[in-house]
Amino acid sequence: MLRVVHVENGMVQGLPAADPRITSFKGIPFAAPPVGENRWRAPQPVQDWEGELKAYDFAPISLQAPTVIDVNNIYTREWSVDPDLPMDEDCLYLNVWTPAVSTDEKLPVFVWYFGGGLQVGHTAEMEFDGERIARRGIVVVTVNYRLNAFGFLSHPEITAESPDAPANFGHLDQQAGTQWVKRNIAAFGGDPDQITIGGQSAGGGSVLSQLTSPQNDELFQRAVIMSGIFNPLYPNSPVPPHNRTLKEAEEEGAAFFEYLGVSTLKEARKLDAVYLRDKMLEYGKFWGTVMDQLYCTGNPYNLFLKGQYHKVPVMLGNTSSEFFSVPDASSVDEFKANAVELFGAEAEKYLNLCTVDSGNLEEMIQKASVNNIEYASRVVVKANSDSGSRVPMYYYSFDADIPGWDNPGTFHSVDLWFHFETLAKCWRPFVGKHYDLARQMCNYLAYFIGTGNPNGKDSTGEELPLWEPCTQEAPYGMVFADKAEFVEEPPGEVMQFLVEQYFERQSIHR
Repeated sequence: MLRVVHVENGMVQGLPAADPRITSFKGIPFAAPPVGENRWRAPQPVQDWEGELKAYDFAPISLQAPTVIDVNNIYTREWSVDPDLPMDEDCLYLNVWTPAVSTDEKLPVFVWYFGGGLQVGHTAEMEFDGERIARRGIVVVTVNYRLNAFGFLSHPEITAESPDAPANFGHLDQQAGTQWVKRNIAAFGGDPDQITIGGQSAGGGSVLSQLTSPQNDELFQRAVIMSGIFNPLYPNSPVPPHNRTLKEAEEEGAAFFEYLGVSTLKEARKLDAVYLRDKMLEYGKFWGTVMDQLYCTGNPYNLFLKGQYHKVPVMLGNTSSEFFSVPDASSVDEFKANAVELFGAEAEKYLNLCTVDSGNLEEMIQKASVNNIEYASRVVVKANSDSGSRVPMYYYSFDADIPGWDNPGTFHSVDLWFHFETLAKCWRPFVGKHYDLARQMCNYLAYFIGTGNPNGKDSTGEELPLWEPCTQEAPYGMVFADKAEFVEEPPGEVMQFLVEQYFERQSIHR
């Protein structure tokens, strides 16, 4: 087993995982501490170290809102369970799980970006344990990155100081971590030319931004986007804040400096990190991706629809009950008026699909409501098909029965327990069917990481149900319910109508 490896900055010693055939290395620095003069700068090179770095524990997590345990908060019930995790501005570390016994095995590599709205989250979350994926012959890497104002603040002085990297420091951290993997993963038995990047929620959105960044040529070969793409539908659709222009972000940063009582970047960099974090939380601003025309040259989703992304196989999907877009209407007449405003001459067709003749507003709204992430995914699939691209896209929907006193349904992020096959760490009373499903889902993920195609044999020796790519002509996908089943049924008529209408409204139909 590879318990001690040599990376570019020195020797690193890991520990046997629960399965001693896997070695885990936790807390390896991939960039210099982003403190002092490195605050709000692109990640800088790590200095060499002497002796063996004991990579036994997760490094401190990125500065963010402290965890407050609340039984009414599903996420603190689920995995944000430790309010005392060490937290520090010095946070640019990654973790590796490898099954390799020698450095020449050239195993596929999975690089993971966690979610949390770019405001919270970390690699020490227990659902992200890479051991089970590693058992399938994959080297797993989870990358920490700067969040909130520490990772996404902009300011005119920052731009003047670093015009080549004025923004998106959290995304640049993800990029730097992946570049570190490219340079060093062979030491862990990994193949630097077989890298899959993946993420969920804001981590999935980060994958989308990395896919569409012109800076990432040949950095990775596949991508996994779990519940990470959104497309505004109805006016009140649940979507992340819009991507800001650099000028807008600079103005917001200048206003924040004023709130902090500082007038220069030099003064802001001298502020205590915890004080800065607390003032940021008091300020109450969302900090996110900036269209800086360098790392991010436009809205990543729109760039993806236009085919301006690195052409690699993509696995993407959603849970069945997350982020629904629901028409906002208090009367049938208002519902009709909104339809005319949205769809113009096609409003009558839409209204018929929503059974407007019934006069039942509740029924109409139910018919018109769609899963926002599924909608966004189906728009992506159509754009990919219409472009003539041969890039395969594998779509899934997670629709499993989730047990527990809270009857949560398939809430946002619950599928992570299954993709990583870490159900045993959860408090929920999962039973055999759940473990069987998790085994299948983790197998599909591992095959996709390995080849760009999720198909192969189950751990039982039987062939997994065949998962075909999703296209406009065959808009089908894998449904993870009681078991994995490829469902050859088109989406509902309302969903089909809405997808077609998107392209007519945006005038980008190919």
